[in-house]
Amino acid sequence: MVSQTLIDAMRRVSALLQTGDFRIAHEQLETIVVDNPDFVEAQRLLAGAKQALGDAAGAEKLLREALARDPDWMPTLATLGELLLSSGRGAEAEALLQRAVAGSPPYPRAALLLARHYNDLQRPAQALAVAAPFCVGGKADAELAAQHIAALAALGRHHEAVTDCRRIVAAAPDNLAAAHALAIALDVAAEPAEAERVARDVLARGHKTAALYNTHARTLIALGAFERAEATLRDCLRLEPRMADAQSNLARLIWMRTGDSAQATATLDRALQTFANDDALWAAKAAILQGAGDARAAYACLAAQAAHAQAAPALLVRAGLSALEFDPAIALTLAERALRASPSDTAARKLMVAAQLGIGDARGALPHCDTLLANAPDDQYLIALQTTAWRLLGDERYAEFCDYAQLVLPQQLEAPPSWTDLASFFADLKRSLDRLHNPHGHPLLFQSLRHGTETTEDLTRNPDPAIQALFKTFAAPIRNYLAHIGHGFGPLRRRNNGSWRFNGSWSVKLRTSGYHNSHVHPRGWISSACYIDLPDSMANTQSQDGVLTFGEPSIATIPALRSEHAIRPGVGMLVLFPSYFWHGTVPFSSEQTRLTVAFDVVPSRQNAE
Repeated sequence: MVSQTLIDAMRRVSALLQTGDFRIAHEQLETIVVDNPDFVEAQRLLAGAKQALGDAAGAEKLLREALARDPDWMPTLATLGELLLSSGRGAEAEALLQRAVAGSPPYPRAALLLARHYNDLQRPAQALAVAAPFCVGGKADAELAAQHIAALAALGRHHEAVTDCRRIVAAAPDNLAAAHALAIALDVAAEPAEAERVARDVLARGHKTAALYNTHARTLIALGAFERAEATLRDCLRLEPRMADAQSNLARLIWMRTGDSAQATATLDRALQTFANDDALWAAKAAILQGAGDARAAYACLAAQAAHAQAAPALLVRAGLSALEFDPAIALTLAERALRASPSDTAARKLMVAAQLGIGDARGALPHCDTLLANAPDDQYLIALQTTAWRLLGDERYAEFCDYAQLVLPQQLEAPPSWTDLASFFADLKRSLDRLHNPHGHPLLFQSLRHGTETTEDLTRNPDPAIQALFKTFAAPIRNYLAHIGHGFGPLRRRNNGSWRFNGSWSVKLRTSGYHNSHVHPRGWISSACYIDLPDSMANTQSQDGVLTFGEPSIATIPALRSEHAIRPGVGMLVLFPSYFWHGTVPFSSEQTRLTVAFDVVPSRQNAE
């Protein structure tokens, strides 16, 4: 039986761990373990303190000793599994976590770790099998519910997640954890307005957790309520400063408001002063710096941690993504290390391919492309990497997959029935879209645009009559495009079953010198650019200002590759093209702005008209 003295000591230690006082907690836990050698929970927490202080090897040794003393203590199994996952030893970790999930009683933390692992590996069916037994009764915490919903969404069943959550909430209205899960499901299903109402209601009922504040903030961002979202994220981080997702979202909002990376990462820096060995926080900071345009600073942020022999594969990949922009050879070394530690790591293999193209080894990149595409044949970024390798090698398949003249189709829109002509329609539409753009805002991080703003909500759900009319006018051109490309072999035509649905939509307003870096849309199938308002200077046919270009990769290649096809925009023009086509725009010079709407389309069993 555990004494009250030991219980009190463990409570003090838990408080120290929560506040990041790992060294003091470590000292106290060492004393507790010496005095209570059979108390495996103290050994487990001591291992956690060692890991937080950077001693992963010592943590693993201690956890294995604790497991030898009590093989059925589920928290030890889960903690060791988590440590092994972070070091890239997925197969070992899975075996331990599966034992904990199947324990008596089953251990939810192990289910969370395993479901997240399977989702990260793009194995949603396995993630669903692990998470569902904990979630069907509405008793899972927000993190596990989020993994359950993510698995359903990856399987194209996000509406099923909403239906299940509604059923649970209807049967148990006082189940606030289930209501939180409903907010998550609605957010994933692109229903941010209802998700926000549900999250706000659960907060008002006293369920003020960091996870719920983060969910509420995500819905506010989707609705464009940036000031409220920022305040909500600060509430979240006061409760849990180590929540990397919330830290990233807050940094993005501050960047949009200030355009200053130092201000954007200030809250992250304060958290890192306390949690100096938290890889997720360091990775979040590096991503923000890279998104703000400083890849070298992003790499420098992680270089010391990445130099450690036992650096986690996820950290190596994040450092490699930064290095890819200025030294593909460094990125290749980091990708190789990550793959040695975790051979099934998809992100590491993607980095490997991009880095190999960057050093001129297109032939070596192709087998990795084949491996990746076998598991994710519709990933448009992977297809873009594969076709880039073919182009570098002079492979005839490139011309077939990237027939720009045939597969890039400009079409002129017609005015909707409620407007007399296209000019009056676009005048109303411009006013509606302008209201969604912050005139003093900065570009979203991690987006292709430079010198402009982009909306955050899914425009297909905006109730504005002109915006709704615009998306109805897209139906006929999309049908024309499907008829134009036909059916057959390849990543575009083989998915053409004649049906479609929108899969994300947004508006971009570029200012003088504005442009889009070359990019692809990884989760699309057919992508678009629709021109609502253009600077007068772009009417000059002798100028390349604002031209839409195709074929130039966003990554470095040897030899360097240039664009191969261009479309001169015109007001009222809709351009449709495969989502795996590299595309960007040439900068323009004008005091007038350039206003566009874009969307992605994916196949659907039912037409989305």
